[in-house]
This record gives sequence, structure tokens and C-alpha cells, in this order.
Amino acid sequence: MKPVCLTVGGSDSCSGAGIQADLRVFEHLGVKGCSAITALTAQNPDQILSIHPSPIEHFLFELESIHHYYDIACIKTGMLFDDKHIQKLSDFLHRIQYSAGLVIDPVFVSTSGKSLLEKNAISVLLETLTPFASLITPNHDEAQLILGKPIEDPLEAASEIMLKLKTSVLLKGGDRDGETIHDLFCDASGDVMVFKHARKILNKEKAHGTGCRLASAISAYIALGESLEQAVHNAEAWLQTTLQ
Repeated sequence: MKPVCLTVGGSDSCSGAGIQADLRVFEHLGVKGCSAITALTAQNPDQILSIHPSPIEHFLFELESIHHYYDIACIKTGMLFDDKHIQKLSDFLHRIQYSAGLVIDPVFVSTSGKSLLEKNAISVLLETLTPFASLITPNHDEAQLILGKPIEDPLEAASEIMLKLKTSVLLKGGDRDGETIHDLFCDASGDVMVFKHARKILNKEKAHGTGCRLASAISAYIALGESLEQAVHNAEAWLQTTLQ
């Protein structure tokens, strides 16, 4: 059987991001994809019209059904929406004594400006899920919310997040200005790798969900047995090939 990746997040009605995008990445990279849905969204690359959280009891049944049948090699989280879903996921991980990979894509706000995580839930996410995490993948806006201050030096910010959350960090630079995108990977020992990519001119549809796809690709490579450093390296390279 293929290694199993579980994506926990929101359903994207246009399939460019969220659960649908994650499952496509998993399939493409050769792992079995499963999902637990925190919320349904009505959206397109321009806007999010509606968000409807999934019933907590049903969310737990999704997690339980997957755990009872599959050995989960890696979990990727995206849009967790509120403290209730986060706490339920955290309790579940505690109960099953989860120790495999966990990649947290801290989806706080959509590109169109729609809030995807209730404000009171940010602290719950950082306090309850990061102890399980192998990696967190914020962009600069999300990093500012994590640190509670503006970012002046991205390298310093990545190191600060690593020390604060005690987990490896991939600080994505796609939301910064400039012709070159710098993604900074700071591992749990403080060593830093810089990934440089020429900025590509993308239409909204192709740009939609790039962060989701990068995090799910890292998760897939972890499930396939790669080290975290190699998984990040491979996912960075893979994503660039999809943006040609």
C-alpha cells in the first residue's frame, strides 16, 4: 500500500487550494490521500463568498475512521477555521499518541483578504498543535501574526519563529515584493537554507493555492521517507515545475 497522507482543512469549491488541491498533489507524488474537512467554502480565485464550518462530531468521525483503517505517515493542516476544530484535532493527536510527520500551513487570511481562522484560534493553534509539528510554513503576513510584530529581517524572523514554536520553519516569500522570491528554511537546530526562485507572472487561477500545494508536497515527500530537509528541497523544486 502507498504511504498515507492526511490533509486536514477546508474544502475549496473551485479546487485550486484546500483539500482538493492537497489530494491532487498527494496523488501526483505517489501517496494515498485522505481528508478531514474543517469547513466548506464557496470561492473562486477572486473571492470567498461563504464559509460553513463542518459539524465537530462529524469532523471527529472523519479523523477516527482514517486512524482506525490506515497508518498515517504524515498530516498536513491548512484552514482549521476555529478553536473548536483545532482543539478536537489536538486532543485526537494526544489520544492516539501521534508521532509521525505534521506540516502546519497556518492559513490565517486568504489572498482576497477573507479571514480563514478566527482570531481567538491563532493562539490555540500555536499552543496545541505546534508541539506535534515537524514544520510550519507561514508567509510573511502570517509570520507577523505569529510574532506579533512587523518583519524587518526575514532571516531573523524565521529563527525567532523556530525558537518560539520549537519546530522547523519554512518562511515563504511569495507575498513580498521583488523579482526574486526567497523562501527561508530554518531547521530545529537553527541551520538555514535559502531557496531562490525568479518570480513568475501567474494568472490568478494558477497562483491560487500555491502555498497549499507546497505544504502538501512537503508532506508527501516526508511520507515517502525523505528527511525534512530533503522533503522541503524536493517540494520547492517540484512546485516550480508546476508553475512553468
